[in-house]
Amino acid sequence: MIKLSWLLQILCAVILAQTLYFKFSGAPESVWIFSRLGMEPWGRYLTGGLELVAVLLLLVPRTIWMGATLAGGLMLGAIISHLAVLGVVVIGPDGRGDGGLLFSLAAIDGLFAAAVLWIRRDSIPFLARE
Repeated sequence: MIKLSWLLQILCAVILAQTLYFKFSGAPESVWIFSRLGMEPWGRYLTGGLELVAVLLLLVPRTIWMGATLAGGLMLGAIISHLAVLGVVVIGPDGRGDGGLLFSLAAIDGLFAAAVLWIRRDSIPFLARE
């Protein structure tokens, strides 16, 4: 199960990390999304910073559960944002849609984070069995 956890942790971290460039570089799509959410630019930078922290925590053995918790919370926020404001298929300012890619990545990453938390539940201090 530990090998599966590491695979899921790495996949979760890769998905999070690949969006950082767009958030931190001010890519038009990212700016547009966070403008629609009423969180531009502070929300884009805050979310990107928290995603970077989650990536790092997921890759350090003692903090895996913290990274998975943070990643799961961020993905829950992304899913709610999609369902409440953006839509499952995000239609950008140019009128083109993403085909549901961003929503799908958030859902998949959230599932990966939840699976890591389940696999690593014994490493969570307040849940650990002694």
